[in-house]
Amino acid sequence: MERYIKMLKEFIIENCCQMTREPSHILKYPYTVPSSPNSPYYSMTLWDWDSWFISVVMGQVERDTGEKGKFFEYEAGCVRNYLDHTGDDGVVPIQINDKGIMTRKLPGKGPFDENMHKPMLVQQAAMLVQRSGDPSWVKPLMEKLGQFVNRYLTSHIHKETGLAYWQSDFAVGVDNDPSVFYRPDKSCGSIYLNSLLYRELLAYGFLWEMLGEVREANVWRAKAQKLAEAVQEHCWDERDGTFYSVDLNFRPVDLNDWLHRGAPRTWNSLLLRVDNWSSFLPMWAGIASRDQAQRMVERYRDPRTFNARFGVRTLSQLEKMYNLGASNNPSNWLGPIWGVSNYMVFRGLEKYGFQEDARELAEKTVRLFGKDLETNGSLHEFYHPDTGEAIMTHGFQNWDFLVLNMIAYLEDRPMATEF
Repeated sequence: MERYIKMLKEFIIENCCQMTREPSHILKYPYTVPSSPNSPYYSMTLWDWDSWFISVVMGQVERDTGEKGKFFEYEAGCVRNYLDHTGDDGVVPIQINDKGIMTRKLPGKGPFDENMHKPMLVQQAAMLVQRSGDPSWVKPLMEKLGQFVNRYLTSHIHKETGLAYWQSDFAVGVDNDPSVFYRPDKSCGSIYLNSLLYRELLAYGFLWEMLGEVREANVWRAKAQKLAEAVQEHCWDERDGTFYSVDLNFRPVDLNDWLHRGAPRTWNSLLLRVDNWSSFLPMWAGIASRDQAQRMVERYRDPRTFNARFGVRTLSQLEKMYNLGASNNPSNWLGPIWGVSNYMVFRGLEKYGFQEDARELAEKTVRLFGKDLETNGSLHEFYHPDTGEAIMTHGFQNWDFLVLNMIAYLEDRPMATEF
């Protein structure tokens, strides 16, 4: 363990700069990318949630090296580049590179019928403000950030339940999540999406408070609370003791139809009981109650489902869709271990006081990445849960480098965290 910790510390601190890029063509500001220049994937592209996780890593590197603010222009540049390509409609791209913006225009689709940047853009700005204590750089961006979060609240919210939904299964991050992938458009009230959006609304309130606008801050905190209440009402399963995504795909009640008129439905959602790692995100987000968290951790500990030798299976081993194959964009989240899922579940455990479980998961992650680095001289995108064998993408960095933050936790040192 100590050997792996030393190797990983040195490797990450030495190579973190490989994720930085200078302005290029339509990317007017410095920015970050998920992998080294030598990787066949991701080496020149700004990605939405990836840039947020990279910022969390860079905060730890700055702490560990004493070089405060070393990466600020690259991190803030990610936010500025995205807003530079945001119209008054609030739609923020998912991915930008020096050749253009990733789009997916299908026949019959309107401007708000496709997914956009995941609700992590405001969180990235808030994290940087939280880290520095200086909100001045973000003040000119608040209007655009507000258009972004309002676009979610206008175009991604299911009226009957108050839950956020994905417009389609395109670029949802957890690419082939069975709760979303190949399902009808606008049908999934994703527990993953709603957990992120809850934190995004809180982050926007935080920025307003830092700018001295307490009343406006409380407006956004109230919106966050309303979303949390919707998640509790519709996504918590008392039977199983966990949160699930929900199905929103219902025909409207037609009182002219004699079959339905006599017994119109009284429900607006159905639980999608797919055992996915995303079910633990309400702990990371702070939506779960203490009692709920206790039940969820009991499920997490089961080796038949999520708890593997090298971390958290992204899909329960008991699910019929469980699969460890290699695929890229869409990537495979049907069971392999990912650095991001290990980290997010770790943070949820740590936040709710399950320190023994958090420490065990951090140690598993150190062993996974230490073994890979020692064997292959690099890290990869995802791994076999039981053998630790690398499955895909040599040279991947991104959220794998969050193991540095987990190492700080294991060593009882200050840990850089997300907003």
